Amino acid sequence: MTKPIKWGILSTANIGMKKVTPGMMKSADINVVAIASRNLKKAKAAAGELGIPRAYGSYEELLADPEIEAIYNPLPNHLHVPLTLAAAKAGKHVLCEKPIAITAKEAKLLKKAPKNVLIAEAFMVRHSLQWIDARKRVKAGEIGNVVAIQCLFSYFLRDANNVRNKADIGGGGMLDIGCYPITIARFIFDAEPARVTAIVDRDPKFKIDRTAGGLADFGKGRHLSFTISTQAAPYQRVHILGTKGKIEIEIPFNAPPDQPNRIFIQKMEMNEGEWISYPVSDQYQLQAEAFCRAIRAKKKPAWGVDDAIQNMKIIDAFFKSEKSKKWEKV
Repeated sequence: MTKPIKWGILSTANIGMKKVTPGMMKSADINVVAIASRNLKKAKAAAGELGIPRAYGSYEELLADPEIEAIYNPLPNHLHVPLTLAAAKAGKHVLCEKPIAITAKEAKLLKKAPKNVLIAEAFMVRHSLQWIDARKRVKAGEIGNVVAIQCLFSYFLRDANNVRNKADIGGGGMLDIGCYPITIARFIFDAEPARVTAIVDRDPKFKIDRTAGGLADFGKGRHLSFTISTQAAPYQRVHILGTKGKIEIEIPFNAPPDQPNRIFIQKMEMNEGEWISYPVSDQYQLQAEAFCRAIRAKKKPAWGVDDAIQNMKIIDAFFKSEKSKKWEKV
């Protein structure tokens, strides 16, 4: 790239402070020049912690900064679409944290953004070395035809003040982590599910979906099955099952940026299988760099607004199944 993209960070959310922004700042293609909060003191503290030159006490001030070319939006879910649209109307490209919206209907509002502005949903897994290689191996037929993807993803969180436990602003397990099994299944199958069904348990106090099990039919005998929970022992694992072998992703989502990530491959002819390790990398850095390349090339990102809307349609179908207790079309 000819020169780094100048970025602004919209809020001091934990995901941005601890993972995404530090990952971005490792890149020579990225210059994080400002961060905003609705509290100037908080913004200044965050800027000092990360070494960001400017701090703003409102989101509007950051969006008005003429030097900023791109925005990272890690706000609570109900603010993803409104602030992404505000940023786009201010002429800023936007990398918006997942899920891009609370419903597919809301996500479709992003189609109103100016055409010269790029918008992408921040699913870093699609830029991770381990996932890219797993997909390549599947496409090469190393484990035969993939028939099933199985995912388990959980953590334990009972803090009433955490946004993930606030139903009215898009809290709950499906929107927070259930979106990951859906995304990786679409990524690996390179297809869309025709129908889904779900079992959901809701917290009686918070009203959020705290545990959910889902099944998605991708046709041709292929399916995704997953269990996610916000109130269970912390764990994550993905198994990709083929007709000639399997691939296991050891740490599929919260892959550490300071040590090699690994996948396990076992084929029919293997007795014990093989662990494959990848060079140390930061998936958040890789994600932002890919977005920067799209900006400089003035090309739509590989996964843009239409892809994000499709992901939300699938999540909507799972919630519809929760109520109907039946298979629902996507």
